[in-house]
Amino acid sequence: MLHVIVVLAGLCTMGMAMPLPDFYSYSPEAGGGTGVMYSTAHEGHITGIRIWEYASAYIGGIQLRYDGNWTDLVCVNSGTPMEMLLVEDEFIVQVSGKHDSGYIFELMFVTNHGRSFKVGQPSGTSFHLFPTHDGSELRFLSGRHNGWGITSIAAHWAVYSSDNSVTP
Repeated sequence: MLHVIVVLAGLCTMGMAMPLPDFYSYSPEAGGGTGVMYSTAHEGHITGIRIWEYASAYIGGIQLRYDGNWTDLVCVNSGTPMEMLLVEDEFIVQVSGKHDSGYIFELMFVTNHGRSFKVGQPSGTSFHLFPTHDGSELRFLSGRHNGWGITSIAAHWAVYSSDNSVTP
């Protein structure tokens, strides 16, 4: 009886705006990966990106906007923020960049409309994060930071239908 309750509780939880495993994918962390773990997970669709870069150096901070509301800042807001706002029906389909010496030095976000947003220095080893399912969009970022900058980044993707719910 306890097993049935646990399984049913799990199914109920999955039905509450969580992507089903067949429509969810994860792009593993790129970068050094030291420091405190972070996640930008939030309800809604990503509608904007804000990134802080130390002048001619690595990425200091990241913030995402979900349906008009900005998440808490990941790491620091040192320097001038660079920002991209998405238009209606636009979503992120790729995250690329470069990492070196334990930091993320460059980030580039590409949308389904063919627009891109690139911040940082082209220094280090390249990485490309993308979904495994057609129609997937970036849902949130995770990784690590050490209080001075972003040291690793991973991407979480899901397929969503037009009514803002997860495609079954």
